[in-house]
Amino acid sequence: MGRLIYGASPREIEIDDRPLAHLKVAIISKLRRSESFTLSWDHGKARGGGRSTIWLHQSIPLRFDFDGSRPPVLNRAWIELLMVAANSTEGLQLVPEPEGSINTQLVG
Repeated sequence: MGRLIYGASPREIEIDDRPLAHLKVAIISKLRRSESFTLSWDHGKARGGGRSTIWLHQSIPLRFDFDGSRPPVLNRAWIELLMVAANSTEGLQLVPEPEGSINTQLVG
């Protein structure tokens, strides 16, 4: 289970390493182009439900912590879906990994 840590808040967003690696690529791609956007996620039933949204901007510190020592092979189709979501009015949301898509040898 990895963590996304944003800004000065002590709050950590827990996300499994594989999806977090894909979110990292999408988020860094947007921020490198100076594009701000929102990131939304569900808290899950174990945390009482609900959802949160943060505004991602290149001037706010951002850290990705992974529990695993090896980066996963990344799925280009999944990254493209995340980028489409990030460019939408709803903002970036973690969408399920597309089944049957070909993984590429991108390193996370």
